[in-house]
Amino acid sequence: MDVTYLSKDKKTGRSAFLIRDSSPMFVNTLRRIMVAEVPTMAIEDVEFRKNSSILYDEMVAHRLGLIPLKTDLKTYNMISECKCNGEGCAKCTLKLTLKVTAKSDQVVTAEEIKSNDPKVVPVFPEMPIVYLLKGQQLEFEATAVLGRGKSHMKWSPALVYYKYKPMIEILKQPKNAEALAKVCPKAVYDANKGKLSINKDNLYECHLCGACVAAEDGVIKLNESDTDFVFYIESFGQLPTKQIVTEAFEIFDKKLDEFAEKIKG
Repeated sequence: MDVTYLSKDKKTGRSAFLIRDSSPMFVNTLRRIMVAEVPTMAIEDVEFRKNSSILYDEMVAHRLGLIPLKTDLKTYNMISECKCNGEGCAKCTLKLTLKVTAKSDQVVTAEEIKSNDPKVVPVFPEMPIVYLLKGQQLEFEATAVLGRGKSHMKWSPALVYYKYKPMIEILKQPKNAEALAKVCPKAVYDANKGKLSINKDNLYECHLCGACVAAEDGVIKLNESDTDFVFYIESFGQLPTKQIVTEAFEIFDKKLDEFAEKIKG
C-alpha cells in the first residue's frame, strides 16, 4: 500500500490523499475508525443554575453537546479507562461554565463559555447557543469528557469519505473540444487549439458523472480503479487532520493485535 498526499483546502479544512494498492475493505475500515473510534472532547452533563430563556434546559443542553471542542488527547483519558475508576477527575473530566444576564436583547454564543483548560475551548466561538431578551439569564456548569463517535456523533472528529480513483482515456479527438471540455462540471478537461486534454490538477475531482461520455460517442472512456482510492477528511475542528489519521492507524493496529491474540487463544 502506498499513500500520497494530494491537497488541503484551508477554507473548508478538507484534506485529500491517494491510497494505492489497497482494497475497499481496508479503506472503509479506516473510514469507520476515523468516524467512530478516534476520541474527542464533548459536553456530556450540564447542571443549570438559571435559565429564563425561551428554550427548555434539555434543548440548551442538546445544543451545548453539539459544540465542537478543541481536544488535547495527551492530557485526558477516557473516563472508562481512567485510574479514578469512572468517578471523574481532572484527568478524565473538564468543567466549563457560563453566566450571562442580558442587558439588552442578545445572542449567547460559545465564546461566552469559560473553560478550566485553555487548550479545550469551543472550535467556533461565534456558534449561537440561545437568544436572550433583556433581563433574561442563563447560568450553568457543564462537564466535558472524551468519547467516541460510535456512542454519539457529537464525539465524531470528522466527515470522512472516499471514492474509487477515476481512470479517463481520450480515445479520439472530438469534433468540438471546447464544447466538450465545458460539459464537465469539475473542469477535468482542457481544450487548446481544438485539442482535448486532461487537466491533471483536476483529475481526482472527477466523480464519474458520465457527462463527457454522453456529449459525443466514442471520444471518452471512463472507468474506475479497483485498487486505488481518493480519500477525503473534513475535520470538525476538534483535532487536526494529521492527528485524526495517526490516531486511526494506531487504533487499527491495536485492534489487529487484539484479534491476533484471540486467534492464538
